[in-house]
Amino acid sequence: MKIRKLATTAIALAALASTTSCEKLDETRIPPAQVRVAFNTQAEWEVYGTPAVLDYKTFIKSERVPSNYPYTSLTYTGFGGILLCCNLMGEPVAYDLACPVECKNNVRIQVDPDAANAYCPTCGSVFDVFNLGTPLSGPANTQGYGLKRYNVTAGSNGVYRVITN
Repeated sequence: MKIRKLATTAIALAALASTTSCEKLDETRIPPAQVRVAFNTQAEWEVYGTPAVLDYKTFIKSERVPSNYPYTSLTYTGFGGILLCCNLMGEPVAYDLACPVECKNNVRIQVDPDAANAYCPTCGSVFDVFNLGTPLSGPANTQGYGLKRYNVTAGSNGVYRVITN
């Protein structure tokens, strides 16, 4: 029941964001940084990935988040970390965790699973992370700053990789 309510809320927010946002968002405020998070087996994807709608995980290599993820010397987690989400269509999407308003690698957005969005605890901006990463309210919305997106590519057998654009 809670998942259905979250999905309904997220769909409504996505529809609102897509109908009220006619201008192009600036998704380039976050400095370029290498990104590579690999899920090499279906079992790894099931544990560390986002296999279901409205699932999310954060990856911050410098802080070993999640602590049991098999980080290697070839793993890179962007400027502020990576937020990996499963969107409303059941597809994985990834964003940099750094708030585009604050533009600091230690000021990170946080997911609010009850509202099916993410927010910046510093500036108060709210983002639609289960759709396009668009700002819904706060300074990011008024200034037109969207979350920095990263490519998620599908490999064989439903295994994914998050890589730099």
